Amino acid sequence: MVDITETLDVSGEVCPYPDVKSKRKVKKMNSGEVLEILVDYPLSAERIPETMESLGHKVLSNEKTGTSAWRILIQIK
Repeated sequence: MVDITETLDVSGEVCPYPDVKSKRKVKKMNSGEVLEILVDYPLSAERIPETMESLGHKVLSNEKTGTSAWRILIQIK
């Protein structure tokens, strides 16, 4: 079980907003903290993990939680 530090719910938003908001959020977090990102836009579910890895953060999980819903867990570097 992972302790989630903060949750960013960008459900109902389309690119580029979920990507931009998640990048802004991780900049304000500390190393070792875990960010939960909730999305319902398929492209965001693909792009956010790729973006986070390219920034050096660790993608703990990217799970589909509904018909069009995903839960992404990111550990801050």
